[in-house]
Amino acid sequence: MSDTAGRTVGSVFDAVEDRTDTSGGRCGPAVLSIDVELFDQTPAYRSAAGTTDQQGIGLDGLAWFRETLRDRGANTTCFVVSSLADPYPDAIGSLADAGFEIASHTRSHELLSELSADRRRGELRDSRERLESLTGQSVTGFRAPAFDITDDHFALLAETGYGYDSSVIASRAIPGWYGGEYDLETPARATAIDPDAPADVAELPASVMPGLRLPLTGTWLRFFGPRYTALGMRLLARRGIAPVLYVHPWELVGLPNVEGVPSRVYYHTGEWMREAVEYILDQPFDFVTARSVIEASLPDWAPATAAVDGHRET
Repeated sequence: MSDTAGRTVGSVFDAVEDRTDTSGGRCGPAVLSIDVELFDQTPAYRSAAGTTDQQGIGLDGLAWFRETLRDRGANTTCFVVSSLADPYPDAIGSLADAGFEIASHTRSHELLSELSADRRRGELRDSRERLESLTGQSVTGFRAPAFDITDDHFALLAETGYGYDSSVIASRAIPGWYGGEYDLETPARATAIDPDAPADVAELPASVMPGLRLPLTGTWLRFFGPRYTALGMRLLARRGIAPVLYVHPWELVGLPNVEGVPSRVYYHTGEWMREAVEYILDQPFDFVTARSVIEASLPDWAPATAAVDGHRET
């Protein structure tokens, strides 16, 4: 998307955003979650013709995010690709040390629909066990790469020890990406998505812009700008819905040019994205964990928990 298009969209938001201010006070809770994956783990990089010899692209962004949240007294949930715990245990462990909720984003960040049922089961099980071993936290939450889930998804979550999922988004269909399958906008039992889902698994959907039905963060934040996201957050808050947002640490750093990686991946990354995240965090919301939003919305929900010793691996 061009800068001109972005400014055009921004002017539309300018025309209506003043009317969304409810009282000038706090708007309630919001989740600005982190999908902890690196640049070379993205589908766009994996399918590109070129490569880069740079390692750990995104770790600096993760450190920036951790420090920025700390400075604002904000909390979050980190959906972590657990293979990162092997080469970068300190970077992942520091997220738990900061008091953030640790959740799973699979073991390898492969699309679940492209794997066999046994491999999907292994991705979920091994990721949870590795993250619990490293951090000493009980890992109850899960988010699938690219919101890509299969018919057995909720059954596998329950089987492998998870209590909630955040892999559903009520987005309009986006050709080549995702969307069009769901309309759930608030926390619910997974049976709201799949009547055959285990009753003790909850679903926390990622948020979309009301009416427009495009995601509020990820690529869409970089396309439309932070006022787009802030407006969507306030519109949701007026409906009593806690916004659920997501960003990636690699979006917060300068990226190397790699042949075959689409230009949209590079658009408004680095410093621009860091300033956008700061703008979001300065909105009148209380930034909390994904699990706390589910607990507040579903008071009778009791997640499965695995025994951990309560000490982070050193």
